[in-house]
Amino acid sequence: MDHAQEYPSRRSPLFARNVVATSQPLAAQAGLRMLQDGGNAIDAALATAMALAIVEPTMNGIGSDLFAMIWDGEALHGLNASGRSPGAWTPERFADRERMPTFGIDAVTVPGAVSGWVAASERFGRLPFERLFEPAIGYARDGFVVPPKIAMDWAVAEKPMRSQPGFAEHFLPQGRALQAGETFRSPFGAETLEAIADSKGEAFYRGALADAIVACSEACGGALSLEDLGVHRADWVEPLTQRFGARDIHELPPNSQGICASMALGILEHLDLASMRVDSADSIHLQAEAIKLAVADTKLAVADLDHMDFAPGALLDPARLSERAATIDRRKALPMTSALRATPSTVLLTTADADGRMVTLIQSNYLLMGSGVVVQGTGIALQNRASDFETTPGRANSVGPRKRPFHTLMPGFATRGGAADMAFGVKGGPMQPQGHVQLVVRCETYDQNPQTAIDAPRFFVRSDGALSVEAGIARDVLDDLAARGHEIVENETSLRFGGAQAIARLDDGYCAGSDPRRDGCAVGF
Repeated sequence: MDHAQEYPSRRSPLFARNVVATSQPLAAQAGLRMLQDGGNAIDAALATAMALAIVEPTMNGIGSDLFAMIWDGEALHGLNASGRSPGAWTPERFADRERMPTFGIDAVTVPGAVSGWVAASERFGRLPFERLFEPAIGYARDGFVVPPKIAMDWAVAEKPMRSQPGFAEHFLPQGRALQAGETFRSPFGAETLEAIADSKGEAFYRGALADAIVACSEACGGALSLEDLGVHRADWVEPLTQRFGARDIHELPPNSQGICASMALGILEHLDLASMRVDSADSIHLQAEAIKLAVADTKLAVADLDHMDFAPGALLDPARLSERAATIDRRKALPMTSALRATPSTVLLTTADADGRMVTLIQSNYLLMGSGVVVQGTGIALQNRASDFETTPGRANSVGPRKRPFHTLMPGFATRGGAADMAFGVKGGPMQPQGHVQLVVRCETYDQNPQTAIDAPRFFVRSDGALSVEAGIARDVLDDLAARGHEIVENETSLRFGGAQAIARLDDGYCAGSDPRRDGCAVGF
């Protein structure tokens, strides 16, 4: 692993035996407290996630969905804690719509994050469940000072969200979005977290909080019922595995879009990136073209696993990936034939402990700050994951009852020789699979450490096929890419390029990196 810092950064790699890396320093400290108090990487991940639900409310909340990868010291486990649609959602409900609502109660599926907190703690946690909530409850009750990036996100969400039920009352306490340096408090959020902690999640799905969520839905004209909440479950799933170089790269199966990164890496495995210089036009071109092919297949196939027309294994068949690789023209950019929806609204964290456990966890309210609907008296901001269903009948991802929508969330994990090697992820809607590809290529093919790989300039293949690039890619490289037919777009917001966290295992301890595009950091001891 090369530890040279090749790119401008506000971060240095962290070397420690116990690590938390995430996008908000207060949440990172919450996880670190659990490790210092004798907890393990799973306890740290959950405490961090709970704190993020309060201190980064522009990206996630108590009403989020959650996915995770957990290495328990011996094996890798996948957790899908995304919610399903209401049982009353027949296709006819949305027959007159060209697409699903983006905001409001009809954009809401059952919130799954709380069920993920419970499931992970019960199976792998060391500390008492209620102990994990203490930092989050403190930040909710006593308040936290809003940092710059979160303040920017808040301002973007204010106008489209303020008319949604409960939003202004909870998130615009002064009649406007909070600015950097101002304090945000959520006393109702503190009470809700206490109820979840005391009941081990029962209050949220079958108790007083469930009653409040359903009452809110009914008042808004929604169809979410007590039965929908009561039958919800988080599922333990078998991660997908794709060989890339000396590592096995693991993603969660659909309804997660993780298979998009698996397909792109499987295509690149046939294209000898190692013979090309890092940051060269040759390397970037092949990665971009592989991503285009993977996105097209993802858009066509990925949905609730129980409704897919293609088995994930068929999409990752080596012969098929080799055929896809052969369609790439090394000197010419091909058009983008399909696209995934764009949004940066997600939080991601990674943790690792001295006993070898490692976690990647991602949770989100999705577009902007979710549906905009906040359940009165609870601080529960509901996600808008249903907005990714299709309204056209008969498709794998068509809206229907008790069904999971296509989901952008995708935690990543790498093993080497059957042992844990790296917990990683890149938040940011359709940037997630593209970011996974770029991060893995940098770490595996070009031997960069996590912080260097995160600091490096990224590119993003847009829905129109244009190649959006960050500052730092050499001008002659951009000119070469343009000559191959790529439309180059410069100077887009840093939000376009996501936010990464990664922890790589060393012979003694870990090397961790955290994205300078967000407010966060890696911490450890």
